[in-house]
Amino acid sequence: GGLLLTLCWFPLLALCLRGERRRTLAQASIKQSFRLFMSLLEGLGVLDYRVSGMPKDLRGALVVANHPSLLDYVMLAAELPVCDCIVKQALWHNPFLGGVVRAADYIPNVEAERLLPLCMARVRSGGLLLVFPEGTRTTPGQPLQLQRGAAQLALRSQVPLQPVRIHCSERFLTKQDKWFRTPKHKPSFTLEFLPQITAAEVVDNEQGSALTARQLTRFLTKVLQPGAQ
Repeated sequence: GGLLLTLCWFPLLALCLRGERRRTLAQASIKQSFRLFMSLLEGLGVLDYRVSGMPKDLRGALVVANHPSLLDYVMLAAELPVCDCIVKQALWHNPFLGGVVRAADYIPNVEAERLLPLCMARVRSGGLLLVFPEGTRTTPGQPLQLQRGAAQLALRSQVPLQPVRIHCSERFLTKQDKWFRTPKHKPSFTLEFLPQITAAEVVDNEQGSALTARQLTRFLTKVLQPGAQ
């Protein structure tokens, strides 16, 4: 799918559009292709998934989610109105995905001094930046271990945080398992959009930046833990 978009559709966008309009339409194309893919998986009986609590007018926020499965990004990008994300620089040269990340103008995972301003600019312009604070997929049966990058970004940009708690009924497409390992029962995914918050509602701004980042990270760890209330 990524190769077809790269060879057939995105070159047309590059010829006709530039800048913001090209990025928006490219991300909309990815959204629709992911919706088609998820509909195919549901139609074939591979899995079920549902979304609850997503705001009707969601924009200008940092979307933070736990990461139990390889499909988490696909499901979220299929539902969010727009979706920026941070990707590994190596994907820019991937024959299947390179054209996709370039057309969507995703943010490369560069050093923090350059990364934070890029992220802040996208969110402040009304975009939605998807971040998995764990940095990798969750280890099944283990508590969440969040890195502080998402908290630092929220504190420095002062943009709203949109937590999304993802739950999967079965162990499926984890980092520890082969992709072809199938569970005994059909997996059922739930994407639960929790109430939006700001960093100021959670942390004591009079403390130092390192302390406030740790405080906000602890809060996110608690709310994103599957099964939390």
